[in-house]
Amino acid sequence: MDINDLRSVVTVISMLLFLGLVGWTYARSRKAAFDEAAQLPFQEEGEASPVDTAARNEGRAS
Repeated sequence: MDINDLRSVVTVISMLLFLGLVGWTYARSRKAAFDEAAQLPFQEEGEASPVDTAARNEGRAS
């Protein structure tokens, strides 16, 4: 195994990590979390997000 083989392996691993990160970012299951994070700059200091409120309500119901 020479340096070129090592470079090829690192390139393939990097590409797989990149594609995994892109897939994770654009997954439909992550949309709600990313939408909530996008609204954080517009919320007031003490205001709870709708997701936090729903999570608290689910905790009380259990």
